[in-house]
Amino acid sequence: MEQGRIAQGKARITDPFWLRYRSIVRNEMIPYQWKVLNDEIDVCIERERNDSSIPNEKSHALENFRIAAGRSRGHHYGWVFQDSDVYKWLEAAAYLLLEEPDDNLKKLADGVVDLIAEAQEADGYLGTYFTIEEPERRFKSLMNSHELYCAGHFMEAAAAYYEATGNQKVLDTALKLADCIDRALGPEGAFGYDGHEEIEIGLMKLYHLTGEERYLRLSRHFLMIRGTDEDFFGQQRKNDPGAHPLIGGMEKLTRSYFQAHRPVLEQDTAEGHAVRLVYLCTAMADVAASTGDAAMLGACRKIWRNIVDRRMYITGGIGSTVHGEAFTFDYDLPNDTMYCETCASVGLIFFAGQMLRSESDGEYADVMERALYNTVLSGTALDGKHFFYVNPLEADPAAYASDPGKSHVKPVRPQWLGCACCPPNLARLLSSVDRYIYTVKDDLILVNLYLGSVMELPAAGGTVVIEQITDYPRSGSIRMRVRAEGDRPLNLGLRIPGWAQAFDLVLDGNEAAHGSQAGADVCEKGYCYLRNLTGAHEIVLKLCMAPRLWNADPRVKEDIGKLALQRGPIVYCLEEADNGKHLHLLSIDPSGALQEEEEDGALGRIIRITAKGRRIMQPAEGRSLYRPAEERTLREEETLLHFIPYYTWANRGSNEMCVWVRACAE
Repeated sequence: MEQGRIAQGKARITDPFWLRYRSIVRNEMIPYQWKVLNDEIDVCIERERNDSSIPNEKSHALENFRIAAGRSRGHHYGWVFQDSDVYKWLEAAAYLLLEEPDDNLKKLADGVVDLIAEAQEADGYLGTYFTIEEPERRFKSLMNSHELYCAGHFMEAAAAYYEATGNQKVLDTALKLADCIDRALGPEGAFGYDGHEEIEIGLMKLYHLTGEERYLRLSRHFLMIRGTDEDFFGQQRKNDPGAHPLIGGMEKLTRSYFQAHRPVLEQDTAEGHAVRLVYLCTAMADVAASTGDAAMLGACRKIWRNIVDRRMYITGGIGSTVHGEAFTFDYDLPNDTMYCETCASVGLIFFAGQMLRSESDGEYADVMERALYNTVLSGTALDGKHFFYVNPLEADPAAYASDPGKSHVKPVRPQWLGCACCPPNLARLLSSVDRYIYTVKDDLILVNLYLGSVMELPAAGGTVVIEQITDYPRSGSIRMRVRAEGDRPLNLGLRIPGWAQAFDLVLDGNEAAHGSQAGADVCEKGYCYLRNLTGAHEIVLKLCMAPRLWNADPRVKEDIGKLALQRGPIVYCLEEADNGKHLHLLSIDPSGALQEEEEDGALGRIIRITAKGRRIMQPAEGRSLYRPAEERTLREEETLLHFIPYYTWANRGSNEMCVWVRACAE
């Protein structure tokens, strides 16, 4: 019944690009986040918006667990969902330990497991705010309590940590929590689902690990009851014994913000809070792939199409407005007031990965790659110690300093955030990116991402070892050594990215395919198939990485008459540091040559791109703000435009930046 699986197992990363990021996560990001979560270092914690209610004095995340466990005395501090920061850190640590033993990291992580187990209540309940402050409100305010959201993150972390270390305590704690939730809110318990989806993902991780069908049924139960009771949250508010809202203002939000406006099988557009939506879809796609549920898969397809065709940025960012961190309407993709939360693109990758289990469609991997190399990597500075919550496509520091409607966009990455969901989410994705390279379907392996690595996979009734040798995304040349040791022939599907104008594929020295994706007869839905492989083979794939200019659908009004530059999977941008102030005065010549230049400097090893363009000259001071159109006072001069990879922007101080650039007039 199960359609396929996301590749798991020990992988050795050899790719120069990703070795650098794995080193940053292991040596900088994880130790830094540990110190912040322990309040061991003095950092500036910024509010995501000009909202004084956002807690930003300290993290206190691990201290909340110590208080709940009885090791310390005091009150809970921070958001009610802050436990999840610790869980995501633990999950990231698990992936690093699976890759390479580290006694010091394991000692810290084992200590966190012990602490979490001590904070768990006798009946299995786990939630530091409610244990410390208001135990009588357990499961009584699910709209904004995030109890099940945090539980889901712990289940994900527990599954990963058990897989990496065999730690039985972490698994027992997670199963005890799942059983507590099943008794309280399962099919035989009270009606209820969390305002923020995540428990559904965590339960599926426990199901895949243990094979216990009850966790699959509970995940599906939470999905299927969502949106079936129009006033569930309202009734809970009336009966809530608490004297104050757990998160102020959420009672004013619409049901679509929570994806509760319709039953999930009837939802066909991307609505509400972007992270919640893609977490919901990740769980739905997982359940669909695990059970063969055609109706649930169909609902996932509809929402996917709406996101990708009408509501996604060229960087793989989603979420068009700060209000509710949400989707808005079709083709509404403003560049300087958008949200594009880092966590939302992380969730989009999760969604794409699960869809690939059911459908061998390269578009899912294309979007996964787009989000990964652009919005996700943009979410962290090159030092691994500063983070974006919001990832704009146009930035003007003066605007964000003075315009309250743009205060959510930061011109540089903060050291930490009042709502710190993004930093540990980045850590867990970047430390587990090898899991998205392949999708395994019995005797078929899909190669989704090109990333230098060695990985052993169970497939074709045996074992398949795949070694990728590449300097991707700097180079489009990928060499693969495949050794199939199964009892059946292996079929291999190599993704031909939608951005690639041409490719060449050679198998064991003989040409297997070339040309365009659509023109090769061995290609189907974005994958080029090599069938009936046995024994050892060498494959060479060459993708055309030439820079290309792209335009947006004309219904995206903010981008009319503008172009974006992309090389391979990487979107490029202009930054003030290279092009001077007032980037809106620049335009690009669409017929001009695009010159590449390799550089290894302050922005790492990158390829800069230079293009011909023009700059509007500013009029002399003293001229009136408005003047008759027949007075042609604007002058232009030719100039060179200097583009850098989008993910590297804001690493050289406060800068203007833009992705979409006006095309020169004919």
